[in-house]
Amino acid sequence: MISGKYRKITGSKATALGLVAASQKSGLQLIYGGYPITPASEILHELAGYKHLGVKAMQMEDEIAAISVAIGASYSGALGATGSSGPGLCLKSEAINLAVMAELPLIVCNIQRAGPSTGVPTGTEQADLLQMLFGRSGESPVPVLAASNSADCFETIYEACRIAIRYMTPVIFLSEGHIARGMEIWRIPNVSELPKIEVHFRTDPEGFAPYQRDPVTLARPWAVPGTAGLEHRIGGLEKDDTGNVSFEPENHEAMTRSRAEKVARIVQDIPPSEIFGEPLGQMLVIGWGGTCSTLRKAVENKQQAGASISHLHLRYLNPLPGDLEDILDRFDKVLIPELNMGQLLKIIRARYLVDASGLGKVQGQIFRVPEIEARIEEVLK
Repeated sequence: MISGKYRKITGSKATALGLVAASQKSGLQLIYGGYPITPASEILHELAGYKHLGVKAMQMEDEIAAISVAIGASYSGALGATGSSGPGLCLKSEAINLAVMAELPLIVCNIQRAGPSTGVPTGTEQADLLQMLFGRSGESPVPVLAASNSADCFETIYEACRIAIRYMTPVIFLSEGHIARGMEIWRIPNVSELPKIEVHFRTDPEGFAPYQRDPVTLARPWAVPGTAGLEHRIGGLEKDDTGNVSFEPENHEAMTRSRAEKVARIVQDIPPSEIFGEPLGQMLVIGWGGTCSTLRKAVENKQQAGASISHLHLRYLNPLPGDLEDILDRFDKVLIPELNMGQLLKIIRARYLVDASGLGKVQGQIFRVPEIEARIEEVLK
């Protein structure tokens, strides 16, 4: 254990603190729009206690109003954030598209529960991944990050904020019911240890174009309303570089590809993947989200029994890590356990043409170690 000061923390509290820390580190006011829904409501409750740090936590009349407040906050030069669970994210989908088209930094938290519809509000699940990747109209790529446990919510939501601001894009943060309610020991970081979050508001009108792109990130300028000489149009209609509405076919394709490439370039900010075990072998177990500790223990048990098996846990789900294809090529078999019916499995098989196997569970409950061990043995045979 690294030396330092520790405390107990839930996933919801860690998520709230991560948002506040990103706000303080970036110098942006945090404005959070929420609407009561299990199990995401606790984030709104937690943030309501940080008025002394300039946080505005607003309970709105519905899910659409909640995300609209957050989008308006980002447009005005604040750190806009919103949160819900699966049903609420369905309602927020068109507003996420608005933020994609406007290219504004926005944090969208999805604390997953067992669905569909009202489903099992008190149950846990990982069944919203495909919705977060593809559940919007048109070509609408959005970065997606997932926390692996309660304490990891702080670091993951902080990273989501950094990416949103650096690349001028909405970012989806995934947690799960048992992560949000669960409690772990968390090392309180020093503020100096936190990664920098650099904010660059455009102030110079010389040569300004609303969709003029940074050559590295493809992010457009962040121009705060009211800045002299930087007046421009914004909204859901397609624009050209000048910000004027454009229905030209070639421009629409160029802008669509630019937005997709911008998200794809986030891979340059993703650190090398950490493998638990040998870098090559007979089997690689891949997980994401709150299955981490269970998968790690099952793999550790099998390693001690002499199996050539390793574990890779993903935080970045869109884009996927740049070294993932090379890692997959080093293992004979790949197993992907998920609390759904095989959503990441579909992505990995389609993207990398790997004959991966899955283990799905949709009971509103977490995996048990013996369940993972039994499936490992079955696939190895």
